[in-house]
Amino acid sequence: MPELRPESIVVSAGRPEGRGAPLSYPPVFTSTYRHVDGENRYLRNEGSDSVAALEAALGALDGGAATVYASGLAAVSAVIGTLAVGSVVVVPDAAYSGTVALCAEQQELGRLTLRRVDITDTAAVIAALDGATLLWLETMTNPLLGVPDLPVLIEAARSAGARVAVDATFTTALNVRPLDLGADAVMHSTTKYVAGHSDLVQGVLITRDTDLCEAFQAARRLGGALPGAMDCFLALRGLRTLSVRLERAEANAAELARRLAAHPRVTRVRYPGLADDPFHERATRQFAGYGAMISFEVAGAAEDADRVCRSVRLITNATSLGGVESLIERRAMHAGDRELGVPETLLRFSVGIEHVEDLWTDLSQALATEW
Repeated sequence: MPELRPESIVVSAGRPEGRGAPLSYPPVFTSTYRHVDGENRYLRNEGSDSVAALEAALGALDGGAATVYASGLAAVSAVIGTLAVGSVVVVPDAAYSGTVALCAEQQELGRLTLRRVDITDTAAVIAALDGATLLWLETMTNPLLGVPDLPVLIEAARSAGARVAVDATFTTALNVRPLDLGADAVMHSTTKYVAGHSDLVQGVLITRDTDLCEAFQAARRLGGALPGAMDCFLALRGLRTLSVRLERAEANAAELARRLAAHPRVTRVRYPGLADDPFHERATRQFAGYGAMISFEVAGAAEDADRVCRSVRLITNATSLGGVESLIERRAMHAGDRELGVPETLLRFSVGIEHVEDLWTDLSQALATEW
């Protein structure tokens, strides 16, 4: 059979094979296995069929070998844990707050030296790579939705002798595969688009480097970050519909971003699918789609943005993204994002798969509340 396209991989990969086999591996709820011929199998060390099936599917989708973790932050920790004391890490100056906080803690402990830089500024990133051990990138920065020039930065890092890890949670492997661009590792919070139903916490690392894969597995084993059987089962079930969910959510996001940009109470819309977005050209060149995340700023002060969040009815005011339901929140309410310079009235909007007209009706009435 010829190589499958991503839309087929999400449906077919990681299934049992053979006559009479079930279509999916059932979750096996055990921590302990009987000894067989001297084999001392233990769940934390070897995992289970539930773990292996999910890893097979996610690895096939991104084009590498996958290691799943009990959370996205555990996956980030595994990457940082592979670095020697004294390593220099180039990180985004505004990114997922958990990544930034983890790296900052390691610097305070004297393990790492951080160079924080705007990863959308190609020249600044390249200038920061001298002597660096690791470059950490996001395919879209969280929550400002900036798009770095991935091929250029990955090539520059490799030329400088630095490893490259890319958080591709916002774009998913359906829109870009960083390993194809030369990255050493790609990370996803599978909590988000992969699982897609806001019912689990999980992360994954994928790499084509055998030694790095072994290091990631060792980090999971020694750190005790193996995900549970039910979480793996749910994540794999969610993966099966990723393509159709993302297609619908992206179509909704494109239309809502266009309408928000014309709304009198919206002062700025950040969405790379808009033709006048500063990162539109990069996103068009690098991605198969623009994603389903919108960040927009409303007129007024923080309390006005909070009022919008309190006034939505179909959309949910909550922290997370990538689920079938639409979520919105004011990001600067979180100290970590506020300290990174996120505007006080910026609302991060994860667009779901509801009917676009119902979403717009809800946004419109929330924006029309008395200020």
